[in-house]
Amino acid sequence: MWLNQLWFVLYVVIIGGYVILDGFDLGVGTLYLFVAKDDTERRLVLNSIGPVWDGNEVWLVLGGGALFAAFPLVYASLFSGFYLAMMAVLLVLIMRAVAIEFRSKRPGVRWRRTWDVFFAVASAGIAFLLGVALGNVLRGLPIDAAGNMNVSFTALLSPYALALGVAALLMLSVHGGIFLTLKLEDELLARVERLVPRLMIAFFVVMTGLIAWTLLLDEDFAQNYRDRIWTVVFPVAALAAAVVAWRSILVQASMRAFLASSSMIGLLMASVAASLFPVMLPSSTDRANSLTIYNSASQQNTLTVMLVIAVIGLPFVLLYTAGVYYFFRGRVRLDDTSY
Repeated sequence: MWLNQLWFVLYVVIIGGYVILDGFDLGVGTLYLFVAKDDTERRLVLNSIGPVWDGNEVWLVLGGGALFAAFPLVYASLFSGFYLAMMAVLLVLIMRAVAIEFRSKRPGVRWRRTWDVFFAVASAGIAFLLGVALGNVLRGLPIDAAGNMNVSFTALLSPYALALGVAALLMLSVHGGIFLTLKLEDELLARVERLVPRLMIAFFVVMTGLIAWTLLLDEDFAQNYRDRIWTVVFPVAALAAAVVAWRSILVQASMRAFLASSSMIGLLMASVAASLFPVMLPSSTDRANSLTIYNSASQQNTLTVMLVIAVIGLPFVLLYTAGVYYFFRGRVRLDDTSY
């Protein structure tokens, strides 16, 4: 069963990679209308993620593929039970991509402002919906003995899930703001540097309340932390990374702040995964119906073949990602090829 455990870890790493990488450009989009005051500033903000935003979304495709191949029952339950929610996510993903590509195709003020709004709303919408989805997973879903999920769209919008959506929005806004400090200059940079610490305070307050709510909401969730004392390492390390990010922003150490922010997100994802393990989708009706890494996994030979493919393919993805960030490092400069 070590293959099941390994694929669980790989899946968490892939999804964590998506949240870290696509998370900062979602955060940039969320802050877009708040930090950029004119067309030139908006082009600078947009071009800070211009070379990388579509590559970052590759990690979402990888996550979907890994889930489909390694844990097909989880994939089937999620996509059937969350059908309308998934369609909403796809809609805002498409809307965001179209806004980025169409925005600078014409010089008209009304044209550009319209796509600016689409880009900002879609970015914030994706971040919020991802948090809502995670909130529903942590809260538990009505899964029957056959692994089927029957839940209405409105039932997914519980107060807890909405609160986690707000926390995700704030977290990625902080992450995106820190990324912008690596790419911008002058007054626009100063504006972002003033905003980020305020967002960090808001995120800390909301996250603290949400952690307390989570531990009170689900006794099994809290019990897992008590039974597995080693899991406490992840949230404690995440808090330490948040403190490092805070202090780094205050002294304008932007790269250190971004690495700390990325570490914080990765550690928070690890905290959730460690507390749920080996469950992937907890059932709110009967815990015996929960989908785990054992009862929802593919056959062992499938997991073996997938592991070979991952070992061969993932280094290319990592090499491509590293290359893009290396070649497009530094502050943003506008030219004829810019958005």
